[in-house]
Amino acid sequence: MSKDQVRVVVTGLGATTPLGGDVGSTWSALLAGRSGVKTLTTDWIDTVPVKFAGVAEVDPGEVLPRPEARRLDRAEQFALIAAREAWQDAGAPEVDGDRLGVVVGSGIGGITTILDAYDTYRNKGWNRLSPFTVPMLMPNGAAGWISIDLGARAGAHSTVSACATGAEAIGYAIDMIRSGRADIVVAGGTEAAIHPLNIGSFAAMRAMSKRNDEPQRASRPFDKGRDGFVLGEGSGILVLESEEHARARGVRIYAEAAGAGYTSDGYHISAPEPSGRGGRLAMQHALKDAGLAPEDVIHVNAHATSTPVGDEIETQAIKDAIGGHALVTATKSMTGHLLGGAGGIESVFTVLTLHERIIPATVNLDDPADGIEVDIVSGDPRKLPDGQLAAINNSFGFGGHNVAVAFTTR
Repeated sequence: MSKDQVRVVVTGLGATTPLGGDVGSTWSALLAGRSGVKTLTTDWIDTVPVKFAGVAEVDPGEVLPRPEARRLDRAEQFALIAAREAWQDAGAPEVDGDRLGVVVGSGIGGITTILDAYDTYRNKGWNRLSPFTVPMLMPNGAAGWISIDLGARAGAHSTVSACATGAEAIGYAIDMIRSGRADIVVAGGTEAAIHPLNIGSFAAMRAMSKRNDEPQRASRPFDKGRDGFVLGEGSGILVLESEEHARARGVRIYAEAAGAGYTSDGYHISAPEPSGRGGRLAMQHALKDAGLAPEDVIHVNAHATSTPVGDEIETQAIKDAIGGHALVTATKSMTGHLLGGAGGIESVFTVLTLHERIIPATVNLDDPADGIEVDIVSGDPRKLPDGQLAAINNSFGFGGHNVAVAFTTR
């Protein structure tokens, strides 16, 4: 990072997840090592081989007024709830709308709206469709609704890069502020894809765990017994702001959003490149963008989805990019995998890890896989020392998308 580059800081956090309906409850559950994964009780559960998921702890319909909720897809509901929390956490700043932006994406968008609307069309006809069907199904809907809610006019953007979506949104937001397009940007990811079509499709890829007898132990990153990821839902949102703007209004600063790195594998639509080159380079690009050396990074919130292949490739990439000293955790072991929402919520976790100086432990790591050369935090949370600290959040997605976001204490 050049000496004259605009510094970007995090001033607000919002979340709704399988662990809690807000940041505080989610973070407390994470530090306690509680799983948000549960057996599903829906009427379609016997039609799919995987019968559990990380369902949101608080249903968004209990939070939003009914008239508002009815015109939003579930993914949009999660995003709006998390964005409002983050905005209030940032002090509900008074800012010219022309200087306020939004970057919020979803890996899949309004998939339940699409499928439910098609059933309505097929069974009852087009004239029974909701006039909000298109705004509910479009992947940019969450960003649009948030921009309307906050009066943001500097740009409302939606990244779509599968499971790297939320992290890429944060990186784009950093660039918006650095380039002078905005003083504040609300950024993150959201997803609501717990549906039999999605579960059946992922199961057909053999990507999901089938540990139906013990769902809370199904997501087990880095463990020899891991057999696939666990689907989750929810949203994580950050308020990013130029440091100058934040200092001027005297708001609390959680951390600096110091930089981001992006690569693509160019290898396979769903499998990671075996050497981990893409993930390694993404982390190295993030370090360069943030003006950091590998030894500056004390912590990595790993993408680590609990798949048989991906986890070990990522640990090698971390070792190559940062070194064996990095303290690594995998919070998907408790939340499940929020797909496009993962990079948002895990960036919230990474920021809180630095701010609170404590790393949540990976759960369900009973028998670590062979060949892991980084320090996986398991058992109990790990305290961090005083002083200047840096951390990285990794998010990798189908299509070969790799994003790493670097945060530092301020």
